[in-house]
Amino acid sequence: MASVSERAVSQDPAEQLAAVVALRRLADQMEDSAVEKAMRTGWSWMEVAEALGVTRQAVHKKHARRLIDVGVELKRRMK
Repeated sequence: MASVSERAVSQDPAEQLAAVVALRRLADQMEDSAVEKAMRTGWSWMEVAEALGVTRQAVHKKHARRLIDVGVELKRRMK
């Protein structure tokens, strides 16, 4: 099986698309891991959102359920 980098430069569109899928999955896994580490060390949703270049609401929507499921204690906003 060809590596991701070999697929990325292949002349076969199917191989190139397979490389895109593999890279997207890797990026998602890296984001999940980094967000979890940040939240476990006390980062706020806003800090994570700024680091990712998205809104606080977007990062919360994407990660909150998974973080709760893996036992991360999430900060609540003070009113």
